[in-house]
Order: sequence, then structure tokens, then C-alpha cells
Amino acid sequence: MTPELEEYLFAHSTKQSALLQYIEQKTNQLTTHPHMLSGALQGELLRMFSLMIKPRRILEIGTFTGYSANCLLGGLACDGELHTIEKNDELEDFLSEVLLDERIHLHIGDAKEVLKQLIDSQFDVVFIDADKREYVEYYNLVFPMVRPGGWILADNTVWDGHIIDPLYNNDKQTQGLQHFNDLIAGDDRVEKLMLPMRDGITLIYKKP
Repeated sequence: MTPELEEYLFAHSTKQSALLQYIEQKTNQLTTHPHMLSGALQGELLRMFSLMIKPRRILEIGTFTGYSANCLLGGLACDGELHTIEKNDELEDFLSEVLLDERIHLHIGDAKEVLKQLIDSQFDVVFIDADKREYVEYYNLVFPMVRPGGWILADNTVWDGHIIDPLYNNDKQTQGLQHFNDLIAGDDRVEKLMLPMRDGITLIYKKP
């Protein structure tokens, strides 16, 4: 996507809230990998998706600086819950500043261990945006936790084009995403659509 086209899309989409602008600014100031932020366009996609689905329970694997969690709140039921998992405990203080909604439950720790604690829960939407090497494990753990007719959204599935670049075939994160993409493509329990927005996002619908 060219910068000019991206600017055009920004100009014709709903603007970021003040909180999201603040999170984006602080992410650029405080972190060494600010590109991990979902960003305005994908963030708005997540918010609109939540508005369409109107979930009661959301699970996010990979909080980072809280941008996507605040976007996913968009359509969450008034009595709903959003559970979000972040491995980096150095972000906890900042997250306590920006995850203000009482419906958000932050879990600090290894995602696989936290998921085992939530294994008896049922979710309407799961957003996966964490260690790319472990996407297959995350998927296998959360699939039973997604209600029939629920959704899994997986971020970074195009991986800046590396996913089809032979030069990256030995890169562990690229390999993890390749294995995940192949798993989803062959899973007849779900409908799936891979979109090229930003770094790629795959929409996965669990068949009733």
C-alpha cells in the first residue's frame, strides 16, 4: 500500500479516539518495536468487527500496549468480559494506565499457561497476536474455547510478504506462520478468509 493510498483510507475512515492516539504516541516513545501496534486502519477493522458480532466474551493473546484491546471493546456487551494476555511484565504499569474499562481482565504471563487456566471458558471472539512460532499451539488450545459460530482472528499472517519469500524459509517465526496458515487452510471445521490489510489478518469462523 502506498503512503498516498493509506492517507486516503485514513481520511475516509472513522478517526482514532483520543485514547488510541495516546497509546500510539506512547508506544512509539516507550517501545523498541512500535510497528507491533495494530494501527489505525486495522484497529478500526477490529472495532467494526466487534460492533457487527456484538460479543459477550473476547479473548486476546498478545496485549502489547493495549491498542487492539481498546478497539475490540467497541461492540462488547455492557455486561461482557475481555480477557487479554501479555507476557512482557514490563508493560504492566503502562497497561494499567490505558486499560481503563472494568470489563477488561489483564493476565500477565506465558499465554499457554494462562490459557490452561481459562480452559473451561467460552469465547465469542479470539484475537491471536503473540509469538508467531506458537500460533499453532495457541490455535489448538483456544479452539475448544470458541463457541460454535464464534470467531478467531489471527494477526500478521502475511508477515510482510515473508510468508512466500524463500529467503525466509529458515526463519522460525516465518515457519510458525507458514505451519499455522497451512493448518487453517486444511481445517474443514472452519471457514476462513486471509486479508492483506497491514501485515495480514485471517478471519476464521468456527462452523456451528
